[in-house]
Parts: sequence; structure tokens; C-alpha cells
Amino acid sequence: QVQLVESGGGLVQAGGSLRLSCAASGRTFSSSNMAWFRQAPGKEREFVSAISRSGGNAYYADSVKGRFTISRDNAKNTVYLQMNSLKPEDTAVYYCAAGLIFVRVGVRPNEYEYWGQGTQVTVSS
Repeated sequence: QVQLVESGGGLVQAGGSLRLSCAASGRTFSSSNMAWFRQAPGKEREFVSAISRSGGNAYYADSVKGRFTISRDNAKNTVYLQMNSLKPEDTAVYYCAAGLIFVRVGVRPNEYEYWGQGTQVTVSS
């Protein structure tokens, strides 16, 4: 069982920055691919970014590439999402997810078994 707790969301003006954190419980963190997804009102949950178990490989949705950076600290059981140059269209609930089953880093929600409760990010124009 893996429990994930996100933090760091909030209200920010367009062009600003936020850093999301996701703290994981349990001893399986370093064995998990980790990802961030987001869901805006009335829309499906969408992939934002993912990182491999070792942190050596990172993946980004085209919409956030060059603005967001994912990282992880396996000693602290934490994954981060640094979000810069935020836009109003980045407004959503952001979810952290952990995947143990698949070896490759996935970009679909069904490739992750464990989810956090989400943290709201609101970007004002």
C-alpha cells in the first residue's frame, strides 16, 4: 500500500511559479514510477509529467514542456513539480500518482495504481 499526500497548490497570477510536492509513505517509493496528472472542471484527467524510478528519465506533456520540471528525492520519498510561467489554462486539481506494476514510465492514468487526494492550482489572468 502506498499513500500519497500532495501539497504546494494555491492561487498565483499568470507568469508566476508554484512548486508542488508529493510525499509518499511506505518502502516502495524508489520502486515506483511517479507522475503528475491534472483535471480541470468538466474535463478528463490529463497527463502532465512523469519520472522514472531512478529519476534519470522525465517526460512532459507538450503543453507544459519547457515550463514545468519534475524531480524526485528517493531519500525523502518525495516527488516535486516545479511550475514556472504559469498560465490560466494550467488551472486544475493536480494529482500525484505512483506506479509499481509497469516497468516503463506511463502517461495514462490506468498505468498508475496509487493516487493522492489532489491539490488545487488556480492561475489568475
